[in-house]
Amino acid sequence: MARILLVEDEQKIARFIELELSHEGYMVEDEQKIARFIELELSHEGYTVDKAEDGRTGLAQAESGEYDLVLLDIMLPELNGLEVLRRLRKTSQVPVIVLTARDAVMDKVTGLDMGADDYITKPFSIEELLARIRTALRKRQSAVDAPLTVGPLALDAARHTVTVNGEPVELTGREFSLLQTLVENQSIVLTRDTLMEKVWGYDYVGETNVVDVYIRYLRAKIDEKHQVKLIHTVRGVGYTIRAEGA
Repeated sequence: MARILLVEDEQKIARFIELELSHEGYMVEDEQKIARFIELELSHEGYTVDKAEDGRTGLAQAESGEYDLVLLDIMLPELNGLEVLRRLRKTSQVPVIVLTARDAVMDKVTGLDMGADDYITKPFSIEELLARIRTALRKRQSAVDAPLTVGPLALDAARHTVTVNGEPVELTGREFSLLQTLVENQSIVLTRDTLMEKVWGYDYVGETNVVDVYIRYLRAKIDEKHQVKLIHTVRGVGYTIRAEGA
């Protein structure tokens, strides 16, 4: 079942959330328990739920790549939800549902423009929240099942195949993982540290230039062999993949 990260300030969220039990709406008044209540409801539906109570902690957890979906409140201490979303979209396309106040129209517009997949207005029913989660996860699964494309390059994660202009590209397991990470975040510049963590893992011990070495392998097999320019270096930052002319 999917793993969800719930990022919300327990001290503020309770006053906005209306929960429906036995078809009777009521407000949970104990602010210390509201996040736990939502966690239990999601767990009851079979989801694995982790919590973060401030923006900085939530961003760090969301960037770990361990979650299928993030529920992100706008009103967060240390780092507000929109800033968390802006930074997260630099490294990840994990589905994000933003929680906004009823009259916060600009929060909704800004959130969607910054890459949120959906928003839900407080107060809301638990049934509505669950429905929006199911929809976001279905969209994610459809995206996962479909081949990813960047210009003439197509990557099929399910079949573990890569083609350029219909011609197969033979890659090692590590090369495929690196390319998949780039393609899933196309047009987003990923730092060497981010690529190292996503492809080799936090506990990797080895050459510090391993990312650069494997980027050269990919360029030789894709850009140079097929005479395309897809993999780009952003000096002093990292790497990105994008279609020619994009």
